Amino acid sequence: MVLLLLFWGMALTGWAQRSKVEETEQEINGITRKGQRIMIQLDHKGVEKAWSAYLREKTGGTVKGPSLLPTPKAQATKGIYTVEKGQLDTISANPLRIVSKVVGTPEGTLLWWSLDMGNAYLSQKETPREWTRGEAFLQQFARNLYKQDIAQQVADAEKVVLNSQAAADQVVRQANEIQSRIVRNQQKKQEIEAALAENARELESLKKEVENNLKQQEAAKAEVENMQRAVEIVKAKLDKID
Repeated sequence: MVLLLLFWGMALTGWAQRSKVEETEQEINGITRKGQRIMIQLDHKGVEKAWSAYLREKTGGTVKGPSLLPTPKAQATKGIYTVEKGQLDTISANPLRIVSKVVGTPEGTLLWWSLDMGNAYLSQKETPREWTRGEAFLQQFARNLYKQDIAQQVADAEKVVLNSQAAADQVVRQANEIQSRIVRNQQKKQEIEAALAENARELESLKKEVENNLKQQEAAKAEVENMQRAVEIVKAKLDKID
C-alpha cells in the first residue's frame, strides 16, 4: 500500500511535468482562432464535466436550469464551450470571451481554449503576460484533475484494503470457531470415553451379579431337592406305622 502511494505521488509529479501548454490554432464553427492547448491523460468525459464546472467557478457563473454556464452566458455544443464576458482577474482585468473545446484522443483528453480580451487575442507573442497566466490556469486545472484522480484511486484502494481486512478477519473468526469446535469435540469425546468406561465397569458388575444369581439359583434348587427328599423320608416312616 505504501509503495503504491509512493508510485501515485511520483506519477502525479510526472503528469504535472508533462502538462505542457502549446500555442495552436483551432477551427471552431468555421472560424480559425489562435489559442492554447494542453493534453490531460484522463478520460475526456470526466475532463469535460470538470472543465465546465471549473469555468463556472472561475468566471463567477451560477447554474440555473438546464444551461451549464448561464452567468456569464455560456453555450456547449459537442465539447465546445463559449463564455461571454467571463471575468478571469488572474489573467486579465478586462471581460473575456472564452471559446474552448474538449476532445477525447487515444492518449487522453485535449483541452483547447482561446481568449478574446476585447483589445487583443491571447497570443504568446502579442500578449506574453496573459499567455503565461493562461498557461498557469490550464496547468492548475490539469493538476487539480490529477490530484482528484489519485485521491479517488487512493479511496478505491482503501476500500480494497478494508474489504481485504474484513475478509482476513472473517478467516480468523472461522479459524477461532473451528478451534472452539475442536475443543468441544475433544471434550465430548472424553465424556463419551468416560461414559463407555463406566458402562464397561457396570457391564462387568452385572455379569458378576448374573453369575452370583446363577449360583444362588443352583443352591436354592439343591435346597429344594434336599427338602423334598426329607419329606419323602418322613412320609416313608409314616407309611411303616400301622
